[in-house]
Amino acid sequence: MEAEKEKPEIVWKAEKLVAATMGERDASHDAAHAFRVRGLALSLAKEEALSGPSLEIVELAALLHDIGDYKDLTEDTTTVEKFLEEEGLEERKREKILAIIRHMGFKNEVASTSSPDSSLEFCIVQDADRLDAIGAIGIARCFTYGGSKNHILYDPEIPPRQGLTKEKYMMKDGKQTSVNHFHEKLFKLKDLMKTKAGKNRAEKRHKFMEDFLAEFYEEWSGSS
Repeated sequence: MEAEKEKPEIVWKAEKLVAATMGERDASHDAAHAFRVRGLALSLAKEEALSGPSLEIVELAALLHDIGDYKDLTEDTTTVEKFLEEEGLEERKREKILAIIRHMGFKNEVASTSSPDSSLEFCIVQDADRLDAIGAIGIARCFTYGGSKNHILYDPEIPPRQGLTKEKYMMKDGKQTSVNHFHEKLFKLKDLMKTKAGKNRAEKRHKFMEDFLAEFYEEWSGSS
């Protein structure tokens, strides 16, 4: 109860907004994902010695980053913009949070060789989101999302897509497999981490995925 009292009003209101708008989604992109990313972001921020007003930016951006995600709704920040303005957050912070949300997705990075934002706040939130996409949680989310879209688990006749552009990555037509998502995205995330803390944590999660997929292929072939 003491922690709840100390929490800024805008943060617990953001939590309520996340629960209300994301609570009914499949478990790959639900409210629990947003809360995990917030926890990871604040933990990374501590390791990176981030403090002061920047922590509020990191926490709110992490909490609100998927409210308008293209996978389930439309890719816009209208709801977040309205919320931050109604809560009276100063313009500089609002603009920073919205910029982080708009540019942090993997789909945006495959469209460019450089990041539109190199600030520590951006790097922390992006790394936190990507950490939640890999490792044990990442594997669970991958197959949860694939199942929600009726993707097959694996087909050796369907190779992973190569040279993905933003448009090709976002395409939902054509045959896709959940296992191919490891090769098209998840295995790439370790080398895209931008903070030292994120890089360190990604190593363990990446190795876990490699071991999992090696076992998966052995069991698929009947050799294990």
